[in-house]
Order: sequence, then structure tokens, then C-alpha cells
Amino acid sequence: MSEAALTIFMILAAYLAGSVSSAVLVCKMRGLPDPRTQGSGNPGATNVLRIGGAGSAAMVLFFDMLKGAAPAYLAYIMGINAVWLGVIAIAACLGHIYPVFFDFKGGKGVATAFGAMAPIGEGLAFALMGTWLVMVFITRYSSLAAILTALLAPVYTHYLDERFTIPVAMLSTLIIARHKDNIVRLVQGKEPRFSIRNKLKKVKADK
Repeated sequence: MSEAALTIFMILAAYLAGSVSSAVLVCKMRGLPDPRTQGSGNPGATNVLRIGGAGSAAMVLFFDMLKGAAPAYLAYIMGINAVWLGVIAIAACLGHIYPVFFDFKGGKGVATAFGAMAPIGEGLAFALMGTWLVMVFITRYSSLAAILTALLAPVYTHYLDERFTIPVAMLSTLIIARHKDNIVRLVQGKEPRFSIRNKLKKVKADK
């Protein structure tokens, strides 16, 4: 298979992998409401945390990150050019956002995008997770934490492994664009805060 054909195959494979909605499947498996019709209506880990607790949310987070990490890492092993690695990672995120298997109605792609960035190195993975957690703790806004982490991701990457700065910047741009409605609500002061107290209640309910 030629390099061009291999790249096209990986782009399509990444999109199909991303189209598998972890949130919908986990909720169905655990007898929870469809996340597209409950809470924020977003089929992602944060909304599953709202409606199903920490255990279900952790499963969704893991599989959503895996959808981004697996195609990107496989493409890297195959020797695909760094810029095309970014395109493959974006394809996985677009699959999550517009899933062909779920009527093209998906989530925001944050976990999938961060999952695609994680194989670059442990340092970047820890920096992304640490930044998101600190920002959530300080601001109490999950969306703002994701936006700020996305803005910092290319900076981290430049210092850790500059070969992947452009692909990471491409992913960060997608994440920020996907949060345009959240940005409007943040400016208007209408964005709901991330309530630690409510999440702890969910954790207790899971036990």
C-alpha cells in the first residue's frame, strides 16, 4: 500500500473509530438514560458524570481518549508525516463530534483530542490532565478548563517535542471552535459551573 493510500485509510479508520459513541454505549450498558436527552445533552464524560456518577464517567473518558490515541499512535508507528498525524487525529475527533453511527450527533471531542495528543509523551499527558484539573478547581467551569488547556497544549508540545506542535495546534483549534456556544455563555455569565458537591453525591450513589 502506498503512503498516500495508507494515510487515506487511516483517516477513514480514525473517523469510524471516533464515531463509536462511548457515552451512549456505556449508559446503555449500565442502564442509564441516553446522555443525548439528559443533563446538558452532550454525549461526553462530563455529562455522564452528571447523570450516572464517577464510575460510568471514567469508562467514557477512557474509551473516548482511546479513540483518539489508538489511530494517532498507529499512524505514528507507520511513519506517517506529522502534519497528516494531525489530520488523522482531527478525523477521530470529527467522528466523535459527527458520529456516522449515531445520526451525526456527538460530543465536543475534548477527551478524544487530548487522547490523540497523549502518545506524544507522558510529560504532555500529565501537563494536559494537570492543567484541566487545576483550571476546573480554580474556575469551576469544565468548558473554560477545556478551552484554556487547549490553548496551552501547543505551548507544552513546542517545549516537549516541537515536531508535533502543528498537529496539536490543529486539534486545539478544533476544540476551541467546538466550544463557541460555551464561550458566548461564559461571556454572558450563563455558563453552568462544575459542582463538586453534586459530583460527590453521584460517587456515593455509585457505591
